[in-house]
Amino acid sequence: MPANFNGKLVVATSSSALFNLHDSDAIFREQGLEAYKTHQIENEDQPLEPGDAFPLVKKLLALNNAKNHSPRVEVILLSRNSADTGLRVFNSIEHWGLPITRAAFCGGESPYRYISAFGSHLFLSSIPADVRQALDRGFAAAHIIAPSSPMEIRDELRIAFDGDAVIFSDESEKIFQEQGLQAFTDAERAAAKQPMEGGPFKPFLQVLHSIQQEYGEECPIRTALVTARSAPAHERVVRTLRKWNIRLDESLFLGGLDKGLFLKSFGADVFFDDQEGHCLSASKHVTAGHVAHGVTNTLKAN
Repeated sequence: MPANFNGKLVVATSSSALFNLHDSDAIFREQGLEAYKTHQIENEDQPLEPGDAFPLVKKLLALNNAKNHSPRVEVILLSRNSADTGLRVFNSIEHWGLPITRAAFCGGESPYRYISAFGSHLFLSSIPADVRQALDRGFAAAHIIAPSSPMEIRDELRIAFDGDAVIFSDESEKIFQEQGLQAFTDAERAAAKQPMEGGPFKPFLQVLHSIQQEYGEECPIRTALVTARSAPAHERVVRTLRKWNIRLDESLFLGGLDKGLFLKSFGADVFFDDQEGHCLSASKHVTAGHVAHGVTNTLKAN
């Protein structure tokens, strides 16, 4: 009988997000593929140092150690390496004691096409082009940006989300970008009782919520919405989440205030936002995930 993940949260990570491959990538760029292959093979018993996504992946996998609960998280490696050069990555996984056993090595091509085959709810990468390809096909994906200062270490896993173009669709953001704040506010007030469509991170949030419900009061996961919205645009958010039967532990309606210090106060292990500027600001304090989706990123690309 084929293996399956029985309702687990499935997270895919690229090798360059999980481990620090800066030196190896420099060899590839400066000396070419053959030099890169030789370097990786000659150093395959030399463990790679943790990368930008390593702390988050480690915390996700630690959820499987909770007493009286079956394992709820599966992490998959999706890599542009070949199996030959990827041996160093698997050796590093073993060195750091990460229970990751499944992988796709794609020999130089983007691994995004295996996200669906593995049933992944989230793809973490250090390569923006791979993230965009995943998002264009409807998958939750983010370019991981490490914090510029050490984060406080907590046992609890804390994940924060922006709203529009992340949890929700970018329909409201389009009005803001095209017509301005007043038009956005008027539109949200008029549509307050009309639920928004889901964005790329809705399925990921749904799975997180279902795991939280299984744990009950002693849940090791805490979630937060951290949005530039403020009253009266908050009402549609509340009613949409209620319609979806999804509960977030905390909701911060900041009305355009900088999100960084609030994320630090929340103690986020990662913050997902569609605007690169917000991610760079947040990364002064916490790990950020740039979700290159929606009208803001389309306008930037053009």
